Amino acid sequence: MSGFKLAIAAVAVLGLAACSNNRWDDTANGSAGAGAGSGAGLGAGALDPASPAYFQQTIGDRVLFAVDQSTLSPEAQGILQGQARWLSQNADYAVTIEGHADEQGTREYNLALGARRANAAREYLISQGVAGSRLKVVSYGKERPLEICSAEACYAKNRRAVTVLAGGLTG
Repeated sequence: MSGFKLAIAAVAVLGLAACSNNRWDDTANGSAGAGAGSGAGLGAGALDPASPAYFQQTIGDRVLFAVDQSTLSPEAQGILQGQARWLSQNADYAVTIEGHADEQGTREYNLALGARRANAAREYLISQGVAGSRLKVVSYGKERPLEICSAEACYAKNRRAVTVLAGGLTG
């Protein structure tokens, strides 16, 4: 009987461990933007430059925002310029830009803020020559955090607009 109880406890522990990182993760490996350091070219060099993985890992699929802001920083503009160049070269992809906010504030406020952030990214891509018909926006507000904690480091990662590719949906 104690062997049975031990097996049940092991299953319960494994089940809880599988759920311990149960947060929304809109990255392929949970570390978008990481890899820009010394080892960045190791995996990225083997990727097809027309692939969504290349877009996400090399170009960058997200831009970050300051608290209560939807204004694009110079760094965000640089990432979006790279996205616009990639999208111009890969016209078979349509895009959904997801707007996100941190957990501070009401649900309604954060949905509106996420929409402003997604629209700021959309308008910038249009200004760089990407057809507006290829771009749609959606706001998730604070509903899909990457990090869950009450610290600025977590909040900063959640204040973002993410460019999600969908192939074969244009013209």
